[in-house]
Amino acid sequence: MRLTVPRVLMVLIGALLLTYAFAIAPTTMSGGREDGPSGRIAKAEPGAAVPAGATAAPSAPPRPAAELFPPAGKAFIGVMTQEGPHDFTAVDMFTAAAKRQPQVMLFSSGWASDTFDRTLFDQINSRGMLPMLAWEPWDYRLDQAARKKGFSARRIDKIRSDQPHYRLSRIARGSFDKYLLSWAQGIKSLGYPVAVRFGHEMNGDWYPWCETVNGNRPGDFVKAWRHVHDVFEAAGVKNVIWTWSPNVRWDNSTPKLSTLYPGDDYVDWVGLSGYYGTGALSTYRSFDAIFNPTIKEIRTFTHKPLVITETGASNGTGRKAEWIKQTFQLLPRHRDIIGLIWFEANKEVDWRIVSSPAAAKAFAQAVAVPRYDFGWSPTMLPRTQIEK
Repeated sequence: MRLTVPRVLMVLIGALLLTYAFAIAPTTMSGGREDGPSGRIAKAEPGAAVPAGATAAPSAPPRPAAELFPPAGKAFIGVMTQEGPHDFTAVDMFTAAAKRQPQVMLFSSGWASDTFDRTLFDQINSRGMLPMLAWEPWDYRLDQAARKKGFSARRIDKIRSDQPHYRLSRIARGSFDKYLLSWAQGIKSLGYPVAVRFGHEMNGDWYPWCETVNGNRPGDFVKAWRHVHDVFEAAGVKNVIWTWSPNVRWDNSTPKLSTLYPGDDYVDWVGLSGYYGTGALSTYRSFDAIFNPTIKEIRTFTHKPLVITETGASNGTGRKAEWIKQTFQLLPRHRDIIGLIWFEANKEVDWRIVSSPAAAKAFAQAVAVPRYDFGWSPTMLPRTQIEK
Protein backbone atom coordinates (compact mmCIF):
# COMPACT_ATOMS: atom_id res chain seq x y z
CA MET A 1 0.00 0.00 0.00
CA ARG A 2 1.22 3.41 -0.90
CA LEU A 3 1.58 5.63 2.17
CA THR A 4 0.22 9.11 1.79
CA VAL A 5 0.10 11.88 4.34
CA PRO A 6 -3.65 11.51 5.01
CA ARG A 7 -3.30 7.74 5.52
CA VAL A 8 -0.39 8.20 7.96
CA LEU A 9 -2.40 10.69 9.98
CA MET A 10 -5.35 8.26 10.15
CA VAL A 11 -3.08 5.44 11.44
CA LEU A 12 -1.58 7.68 14.13
CA ILE A 13 -4.98 8.92 15.28
CA GLY A 14 -6.28 5.31 15.49
CA ALA A 15 -3.29 4.27 17.59
CA LEU A 16 -3.83 7.14 20.00
CA LEU A 17 -7.51 6.24 20.42
CA LEU A 18 -6.65 2.59 21.17
CA THR A 19 -4.04 3.65 23.74
CA TYR A 20 -6.57 5.87 25.52
CA ALA A 21 -9.26 3.21 25.53
CA PHE A 22 -7.13 0.43 27.04
CA ALA A 23 -4.57 2.25 29.21
CA ILE A 24 -5.48 5.75 30.26
CA ALA A 25 -9.27 5.69 30.65
CA PRO A 26 -9.54 2.85 33.26
CA THR A 27 -6.96 4.49 35.51
CA THR A 28 -8.66 7.86 35.34
CA MET A 29 -12.07 6.40 36.17
CA SER A 30 -10.80 4.40 39.15
CA GLY A 31 -9.12 7.40 40.76
CA GLY A 32 -5.69 5.76 40.61
CA ARG A 33 -6.64 2.79 42.95
CA GLU A 34 -6.06 -0.81 42.12
CA ASP A 35 -9.32 -2.72 42.02
CA GLY A 36 -9.90 -6.20 43.33
CA PRO A 37 -10.99 -9.07 41.15
CA SER A 38 -14.63 -8.10 41.51
CA GLY A 39 -13.96 -4.56 40.45
CA ARG A 40 -14.78 -3.25 43.96
CA ILE A 41 -12.39 -1.56 46.35
CA ALA A 42 -10.81 -4.28 48.47
CA LYS A 43 -9.88 -2.09 51.43
CA ALA A 44 -10.73 1.43 52.46
CA GLU A 45 -8.41 3.42 54.67
CA PRO A 46 -9.78 4.14 58.14
CA GLY A 47 -12.04 7.15 58.00
CA ALA A 48 -12.09 7.31 54.19
CA ALA A 49 -15.40 7.49 52.39
CA VAL A 50 -16.34 4.56 50.19
CA PRO A 51 -17.28 5.79 46.68
CA ALA A 52 -20.93 5.51 45.66
CA GLY A 53 -21.80 2.13 44.32
CA ALA A 54 -18.78 0.50 45.95
CA THR A 55 -18.72 -1.57 49.17
CA ALA A 56 -15.78 -2.22 51.44
CA ALA A 57 -14.75 -5.84 51.83
CA PRO A 58 -16.04 -7.20 55.17
CA SER A 59 -13.34 -7.45 57.85
CA ALA A 60 -13.21 -9.75 60.83
CA PRO A 61 -14.71 -8.17 63.97
CA PRO A 62 -12.06 -7.02 66.46
CA ARG A 63 -11.29 -9.49 69.22
CA PRO A 64 -12.65 -8.27 72.54
CA ALA A 65 -10.02 -7.29 75.06
CA ALA A 66 -9.55 -9.82 77.84
CA GLU A 67 -11.31 -8.80 81.06
CA LEU A 68 -9.05 -7.80 83.91
CA PHE A 69 -9.06 -9.48 87.30
CA PRO A 70 -10.38 -7.85 89.31
CA PRO A 71 -12.50 -5.71 86.95
CA ALA A 72 -12.42 -1.92 87.16
CA GLY A 73 -13.87 -0.62 90.40
CA LYS A 74 -13.93 -4.10 91.97
CA ALA A 75 -11.94 -6.00 94.59
CA PHE A 76 -11.85 -9.73 95.21
CA ILE A 77 -12.48 -11.75 98.34
CA GLY A 78 -10.21 -14.71 99.05
CA VAL A 79 -10.00 -17.46 101.63
CA MET A 80 -7.26 -19.54 103.21
CA THR A 81 -7.90 -22.57 105.42
CA GLN A 82 -5.68 -24.99 107.31
CA GLU A 83 -6.73 -27.91 105.10
CA GLY A 84 -6.41 -26.05 101.83
CA PRO A 85 -7.57 -27.86 98.68
CA HIS A 86 -7.16 -31.23 100.43
CA ASP A 87 -10.52 -30.67 102.12
CA PHE A 88 -13.01 -27.98 101.08
CA THR A 89 -15.27 -28.33 104.11
CA ALA A 90 -13.98 -25.11 105.72
CA VAL A 91 -14.22 -23.27 102.39
CA ASP A 92 -17.83 -24.35 101.97
CA MET A 93 -18.65 -23.21 105.51
CA PHE A 94 -16.98 -19.86 104.88
CA THR A 95 -18.87 -19.40 101.60
CA ALA A 96 -22.18 -20.21 103.24
CA ALA A 97 -21.53 -17.80 106.12
CA ALA A 98 -20.26 -15.02 103.85
CA LYS A 99 -23.04 -15.59 101.32
CA ARG A 100 -20.41 -14.79 98.73
CA GLN A 101 -18.32 -17.06 96.54
CA PRO A 102 -14.63 -16.19 97.10
CA GLN A 103 -12.71 -15.52 93.89
CA VAL A 104 -9.27 -16.56 95.23
CA MET A 105 -8.04 -19.44 97.38
CA LEU A 106 -4.63 -19.32 99.06
CA PHE A 107 -2.90 -22.52 100.15
CA SER A 108 0.57 -23.45 101.39
CA SER A 109 3.16 -25.88 100.11
CA GLY A 110 6.56 -26.64 101.67
CA TRP A 111 9.65 -27.60 99.69
CA ALA A 112 10.74 -30.43 101.97
CA SER A 113 7.85 -32.76 101.27
CA ASP A 114 5.51 -31.32 98.63
CA THR A 115 5.81 -32.01 94.93
CA PHE A 116 3.71 -30.44 92.19
CA ASP A 117 0.19 -31.84 92.21
CA ARG A 118 -2.03 -30.61 89.41
CA THR A 119 -5.13 -31.92 91.15
CA LEU A 120 -4.91 -29.29 93.90
CA PHE A 121 -4.85 -26.41 91.42
CA ASP A 122 -7.57 -27.90 89.21
CA GLN A 123 -9.89 -28.40 92.17
CA ILE A 124 -9.58 -24.73 93.09
CA ASN A 125 -10.02 -23.65 89.49
CA SER A 126 -13.08 -25.86 89.01
CA ARG A 127 -14.72 -24.12 91.98
CA GLY A 128 -14.38 -20.73 90.30
CA MET A 129 -11.36 -19.48 92.25
CA LEU A 130 -7.90 -18.30 91.26
CA PRO A 131 -5.29 -20.52 92.96
CA MET A 132 -2.68 -18.64 95.01
CA LEU A 133 0.27 -20.74 96.15
CA ALA A 134 2.13 -19.78 99.34
CA TRP A 135 5.41 -21.42 98.33
CA GLU A 136 7.60 -22.02 101.38
CA PRO A 137 11.29 -23.06 101.17
CA TRP A 138 11.56 -25.00 104.42
CA ASP A 139 10.58 -28.19 106.25
CA TYR A 140 7.33 -27.26 108.03
CA ARG A 141 7.20 -30.72 109.62
CA LEU A 142 9.86 -29.65 112.13
CA ASP A 143 7.53 -26.91 113.33
CA GLN A 144 4.64 -29.35 113.65
CA ALA A 145 6.74 -31.81 115.63
CA ALA A 146 7.94 -29.10 118.03
CA ARG A 147 4.35 -27.98 118.70
CA LYS A 148 3.25 -31.55 119.43
CA LYS A 149 6.05 -31.86 121.99
CA GLY A 150 4.80 -28.73 123.75
CA PHE A 151 7.97 -26.68 123.30
CA SER A 152 7.93 -23.02 124.28
CA ALA A 153 7.15 -20.41 121.63
CA ARG A 154 10.76 -19.18 121.67
CA ARG A 155 12.13 -22.68 121.13
CA ILE A 156 9.61 -23.34 118.35
CA ASP A 157 10.67 -20.14 116.56
CA LYS A 158 14.31 -21.23 116.83
CA ILE A 159 13.51 -24.63 115.29
CA ARG A 160 11.42 -23.03 112.56
CA SER A 161 14.04 -20.50 111.53
CA ASP A 162 17.21 -22.57 111.85
CA GLN A 163 17.20 -24.77 108.72
CA PRO A 164 20.57 -24.40 106.94
CA HIS A 165 19.52 -26.72 104.11
CA TYR A 166 17.12 -23.99 102.97
CA ARG A 167 19.53 -21.08 103.31
CA LEU A 168 18.78 -18.33 100.79
CA SER A 169 22.25 -18.53 99.26
CA ARG A 170 21.65 -22.17 98.34
CA ILE A 171 18.46 -21.21 96.51
CA ALA A 172 20.21 -18.38 94.67
CA ARG A 173 23.10 -20.53 93.48
CA GLY A 174 20.84 -23.21 92.01
CA SER A 175 20.86 -25.99 94.59
CA PHE A 176 17.07 -26.44 94.15
CA ASP A 177 16.83 -25.85 90.41
CA LYS A 178 15.63 -29.36 89.59
CA TYR A 179 12.81 -28.96 92.11
CA LEU A 180 11.98 -25.45 90.86
CA LEU A 181 11.85 -26.63 87.26
CA SER A 182 9.43 -29.44 88.09
CA TRP A 183 7.02 -26.87 89.51
CA ALA A 184 7.60 -24.44 86.66
CA GLN A 185 6.72 -27.08 84.10
CA GLY A 186 3.71 -28.18 86.12
CA ILE A 187 2.29 -24.69 86.55
CA LYS A 188 2.93 -23.94 82.87
CA SER A 189 0.90 -27.02 81.90
CA LEU A 190 -2.17 -25.73 83.79
CA GLY A 191 -2.95 -23.19 81.10
CA TYR A 192 -4.64 -20.74 83.50
CA PRO A 193 -3.26 -18.08 85.87
CA VAL A 194 -1.73 -18.98 89.22
CA ALA A 195 -0.51 -16.50 91.83
CA VAL A 196 2.77 -17.55 93.47
CA ARG A 197 3.53 -16.03 96.87
CA PHE A 198 7.12 -17.13 97.37
CA GLY A 199 8.80 -16.71 100.75
CA HIS A 200 6.07 -14.61 102.38
CA GLU A 201 6.63 -12.56 105.55
CA MET A 202 10.32 -12.43 104.73
CA ASN A 203 10.71 -9.53 107.16
CA GLY A 204 9.74 -11.76 110.09
CA ASP A 205 12.37 -13.79 111.95
CA TRP A 206 10.08 -16.82 112.32
CA TYR A 207 10.92 -18.28 108.89
CA PRO A 208 14.30 -19.57 107.65
CA TRP A 209 14.15 -17.27 104.60
CA CYS A 210 14.43 -14.14 106.77
CA GLU A 211 17.80 -12.42 106.26
CA THR A 212 18.47 -12.07 110.00
CA VAL A 213 18.36 -15.83 110.76
CA ASN A 214 19.60 -19.15 109.37
CA GLY A 215 22.99 -17.80 108.28
CA ASN A 216 21.40 -15.55 105.66
CA ARG A 217 22.96 -12.23 104.71
CA PRO A 218 21.65 -8.86 103.55
CA GLY A 219 20.68 -9.03 99.89
CA ASP A 220 20.17 -12.80 99.89
CA PHE A 221 16.38 -12.67 99.71
CA VAL A 222 16.36 -10.57 96.54
CA LYS A 223 18.92 -12.88 94.94
CA ALA A 224 16.87 -15.96 95.83
CA TRP A 225 13.61 -14.41 94.59
CA ARG A 226 15.12 -13.33 91.29
CA HIS A 227 16.65 -16.76 90.76
CA VAL A 228 13.33 -18.54 91.32
CA HIS A 229 11.64 -16.09 88.96
CA ASP A 230 14.35 -16.56 86.32
CA VAL A 231 14.03 -20.34 86.40
CA PHE A 232 10.34 -19.99 85.58
CA GLU A 233 11.09 -17.38 82.92
CA ALA A 234 13.67 -19.63 81.25
CA ALA A 235 11.09 -22.45 81.22
CA GLY A 236 8.67 -20.22 79.31
CA VAL A 237 6.13 -19.91 82.14
CA LYS A 238 3.81 -16.98 81.40
CA ASN A 239 0.84 -17.70 83.68
CA VAL A 240 2.33 -16.79 87.09
CA ILE A 241 1.24 -13.73 89.08
CA TRP A 242 4.33 -13.10 91.21
CA THR A 243 3.19 -11.91 94.65
CA TRP A 244 5.72 -10.36 97.05
CA SER A 245 4.21 -10.41 100.52
CA PRO A 246 5.84 -9.06 103.70
CA ASN A 247 4.28 -8.79 107.14
CA VAL A 248 3.02 -5.46 108.49
CA ARG A 249 5.55 -3.65 110.62
CA TRP A 250 5.68 -4.18 114.36
CA ASP A 251 7.99 -3.09 117.17
CA ASN A 252 11.60 -4.09 116.52
CA SER A 253 10.75 -5.48 113.08
CA THR A 254 13.48 -6.23 110.57
CA PRO A 255 15.23 -3.82 108.14
CA LYS A 256 13.69 -1.56 105.52
CA LEU A 257 11.30 -3.36 103.20
CA SER A 258 12.90 -1.68 100.19
CA THR A 259 16.03 -3.78 100.74
CA LEU A 260 13.91 -6.94 100.41
CA TYR A 261 12.02 -5.91 97.27
CA PRO A 262 13.15 -7.71 94.06
CA GLY A 263 11.99 -4.89 91.76
CA ASP A 264 8.93 -4.23 89.63
CA ASP A 265 10.27 -6.40 86.81
CA TYR A 266 10.00 -9.39 89.16
CA VAL A 267 6.72 -8.61 90.93
CA ASP A 268 3.08 -8.36 89.78
CA TRP A 269 1.22 -7.94 93.07
CA VAL A 270 2.34 -6.78 96.50
CA GLY A 271 0.79 -8.62 99.44
CA LEU A 272 0.58 -7.87 103.15
CA SER A 273 -0.12 -10.04 106.21
CA GLY A 274 -1.70 -8.38 109.23
CA TYR A 275 -4.10 -9.42 111.99
CA TYR A 276 -6.13 -7.83 114.74
CA GLY A 277 -6.25 -9.47 118.13
CA THR A 278 -2.99 -11.22 118.95
CA GLY A 279 0.35 -10.31 120.47
CA ALA A 280 1.18 -6.64 120.03
CA LEU A 281 -2.15 -6.17 118.25
CA SER A 282 -4.32 -7.56 121.06
CA THR A 283 -5.80 -4.16 121.88
CA TYR A 284 -8.34 -2.78 119.42
CA ARG A 285 -6.76 -1.21 116.36
CA SER A 286 -8.50 -0.44 113.12
CA PHE A 287 -7.50 -1.82 109.74
CA ASP A 288 -5.85 1.51 108.87
CA ALA A 289 -3.93 1.61 112.15
CA ILE A 290 -2.54 -1.87 111.47
CA PHE A 291 -1.81 -1.58 107.75
CA ASN A 292 -1.31 2.08 106.82
CA PRO A 293 2.24 2.59 108.13
CA THR A 294 3.49 -0.36 106.07
CA ILE A 295 1.48 0.63 103.00
CA LYS A 296 2.99 4.10 103.22
CA GLU A 297 6.49 2.60 103.34
CA ILE A 298 5.80 0.30 100.40
CA ARG A 299 4.58 3.19 98.27
CA THR A 300 8.02 4.80 98.51
CA PHE A 301 9.47 2.11 96.22
CA THR A 302 6.65 0.48 94.23
CA HIS A 303 3.16 1.21 92.97
CA LYS A 304 2.11 -2.33 92.16
CA PRO A 305 -1.45 -3.34 93.13
CA LEU A 306 -1.81 -4.39 96.74
CA VAL A 307 -3.50 -7.53 98.10
CA ILE A 308 -4.18 -8.20 101.78
CA THR A 309 -2.90 -11.76 101.50
CA GLU A 310 -3.63 -12.71 105.10
CA THR A 311 -5.86 -11.11 107.66
CA GLY A 312 -8.25 -12.08 110.41
CA ALA A 313 -9.65 -10.93 113.72
CA SER A 314 -9.95 -12.56 117.10
CA ASN A 315 -12.81 -11.98 119.50
CA GLY A 316 -10.68 -11.68 122.59
CA THR A 317 -12.11 -8.28 123.47
CA GLY A 318 -15.55 -8.99 121.99
CA ARG A 319 -15.04 -6.63 119.04
CA LYS A 320 -14.50 -9.03 116.14
CA ALA A 321 -17.74 -8.17 114.33
CA GLU A 322 -17.05 -4.47 114.86
CA TRP A 323 -13.55 -4.82 113.36
CA ILE A 324 -14.92 -6.65 110.30
CA LYS A 325 -17.58 -4.01 109.71
CA GLN A 326 -15.13 -1.13 110.08
CA THR A 327 -12.52 -2.80 107.88
CA PHE A 328 -14.88 -3.12 104.94
CA GLN A 329 -16.01 0.47 105.42
CA LEU A 330 -12.38 1.61 105.12
CA LEU A 331 -11.29 -0.62 102.23
CA PRO A 332 -12.93 1.37 99.38
CA ARG A 333 -10.76 4.34 100.33
CA HIS A 334 -7.71 2.28 99.34
CA ARG A 335 -7.96 2.32 95.54
CA ASP A 336 -4.67 0.42 95.33
CA ILE A 337 -6.02 -2.60 97.29
CA ILE A 338 -7.47 -5.06 94.77
CA GLY A 339 -8.29 -7.94 97.12
CA LEU A 340 -8.45 -9.30 100.66
CA ILE A 341 -7.87 -12.91 101.75
CA TRP A 342 -9.39 -14.03 105.05
CA PHE A 343 -7.55 -16.59 107.19
CA GLU A 344 -10.45 -18.92 107.98
CA ALA A 345 -8.70 -21.06 110.57
CA ASN A 346 -8.66 -21.80 114.27
CA LYS A 347 -4.93 -21.44 114.88
CA GLU A 348 -3.38 -19.62 117.86
CA VAL A 349 -6.82 -18.04 118.18
CA ASP A 350 -10.05 -18.56 116.28
CA TRP A 351 -9.86 -16.24 113.27
CA ARG A 352 -12.85 -17.75 111.46
CA ILE A 353 -15.93 -15.76 110.54
CA VAL A 354 -17.97 -18.87 111.35
CA SER A 355 -16.76 -18.65 114.95
CA SER A 356 -19.76 -16.50 115.89
CA PRO A 357 -23.08 -15.52 114.30
CA ALA A 358 -22.22 -11.84 114.80
CA ALA A 359 -18.95 -12.14 112.89
CA ALA A 360 -20.56 -14.11 110.06
CA LYS A 361 -23.38 -11.57 109.78
CA ALA A 362 -20.96 -8.64 109.75
CA PHE A 363 -18.87 -10.23 107.02
CA ALA A 364 -21.87 -11.21 104.88
CA GLN A 365 -23.32 -7.71 105.07
CA ALA A 366 -19.94 -6.15 104.25
CA VAL A 367 -19.40 -8.14 101.04
CA ALA A 368 -23.02 -7.97 99.84
CA VAL A 369 -22.26 -4.94 97.66
CA PRO A 370 -21.46 -4.55 93.93
CA ARG A 371 -17.76 -3.99 94.69
CA TYR A 372 -17.33 -7.72 95.37
CA ASP A 373 -20.00 -9.04 93.02
CA PHE A 374 -18.18 -10.70 90.12
CA GLY A 375 -16.71 -14.05 89.23
CA TRP A 376 -13.24 -15.27 88.38
CA SER A 377 -12.56 -16.86 85.01
CA PRO A 378 -9.36 -18.54 83.77
CA THR A 379 -9.52 -16.28 80.71
CA MET A 380 -9.16 -13.11 82.79
CA LEU A 381 -5.85 -11.25 82.90
CA PRO A 382 -4.46 -10.13 86.27
CA ARG A 383 -4.61 -6.41 86.94
CA THR A 384 -0.97 -5.36 87.38
CA GLN A 385 -1.46 -1.60 87.45
CA ILE A 386 -3.36 0.56 89.92
CA GLU A 387 -6.51 2.18 88.54
CA LYS A 388 -6.13 5.92 87.93
